[in-house]
Amino acid sequence: MRHIAPSDLSTAARALLALPAPARAAEAARLVSETEAADRYRKRVGRSHPLWGNGTLEGAARGRVLAEPRSLSDTDYLSCLAVVLDAILVHRGRIHSGT
Repeated sequence: MRHIAPSDLSTAARALLALPAPARAAEAARLVSETEAADRYRKRVGRSHPLWGNGTLEGAARGRVLAEPRSLSDTDYLSCLAVVLDAILVHRGRIHSGT
């Protein structure tokens, strides 16, 4: 996965906002996995993955339905940001632990 920018987090959260709350954690994990796979594809082939983008969260999230942007005062949006961050941390823990 490439460097994570604020726009990556925002776009990924907007992708989760478009889903029912119970589906968000699984979708965030899938989004992070697809982002990682897209980055490996980009490094190997030299271009963006046709479905999952350029190896950024934003690139992968742009292939999904996105909710309208929301402010950081919106509790549902903040919850989606937290789900995205948690998925990233869990994924990185797996990478560092070798699983």
